[in-house]
Amino acid sequence: MIAKYKKYILNFKRPSGTSRGILTEKETWFIILEENGKVGIGECGILRTLSVDDRPDYEAKLQWVCENIHLGKDKLWDVLLEFPSIQFGVEMAFLSLTSKTPFELFASDFTKGEKSMLINGLVWMGEEAFMKQQIEEKLTQGFTCIKLKIGAIDFEKELGLLQFIRKHFNEETIEIRVDANGAFDLNEALVKLTQLAEYKLHSIEQPIPKGNSNKMTELCKSTPLPIALDEELIGVFLTSEKETLLKQIKPQYIILKPSLVGGFKGTLEWISIAEKLGIQWWITSALESNIGLNAIAQFTYTLHNLLPQGLGTGGLYTNNFECPLEVEKGHLWYKKEKHWEIDFNQF
Repeated sequence: MIAKYKKYILNFKRPSGTSRGILTEKETWFIILEENGKVGIGECGILRTLSVDDRPDYEAKLQWVCENIHLGKDKLWDVLLEFPSIQFGVEMAFLSLTSKTPFELFASDFTKGEKSMLINGLVWMGEEAFMKQQIEEKLTQGFTCIKLKIGAIDFEKELGLLQFIRKHFNEETIEIRVDANGAFDLNEALVKLTQLAEYKLHSIEQPIPKGNSNKMTELCKSTPLPIALDEELIGVFLTSEKETLLKQIKPQYIILKPSLVGGFKGTLEWISIAEKLGIQWWITSALESNIGLNAIAQFTYTLHNLLPQGLGTGGLYTNNFECPLEVEKGHLWYKKEKHWEIDFNQF
């Protein structure tokens, strides 16, 4: 088996705002395997400043993986515990290599094009007018669940945007999720959650910065609005640590990004613990290219979670890879009649 890696820069169609600043491009890495005339590809979707494996030795670790690919998927996963995005890329690459085609990793009614998945429409941070424009677009496109990133503009303006949605659509018609990305001050969080709850929201992701587990425990206990942990899960590697975290904080939801929590295996570990504790969950992509998004979507479908998933990011880039994934009226479909357009020689 031959293994190599390649860096790839994805360019945003328009600058996209997060609590960590404005994104114009997204770095990603691919692991390519070749054996007996077959090719497999996996995406290591690192998010600089957020991924726990955003380290100076990241590329060196990719090189080491390629030199030691003979160890196999399971052994490499164990060795790569502190590199969750590479764990994911390795899992994906081996699955891709052994599948009927490099891109059908989990055969199902989804990959047959017979079933779809409900997804949320993502509204990026930005000026009030820009966010309002995005909201109107998502509603016109037929989404029934909208996720707004908040915490970047004036809080009163953000409440105004929620009021704008609720003026036209009640909670039975449009589900609203908000994602604070840890932006709220510890002392103001409960007050803000109380204000947000007036708009009948589904949930809020990560209201305060990660690492404040005692305060987060208090919030989850007294919140008028369901709380979903997101960044809080990053960098928690051992099963025992995952269990301790969820038992202490007792969130209403957790959000799982395979690139940030150790791929398919890491995601399933979190789900197993959460379900034992009565905590609900959903899965979200982490700005991967369509290669990584495809793998996450196929995997997610096999778990039969009926909540809207966070998988609608495929159209963000000017230089993404053409693929069968298509968003239609708030659902993600795998259109069999569309084909992948990837030249493996470019890797």
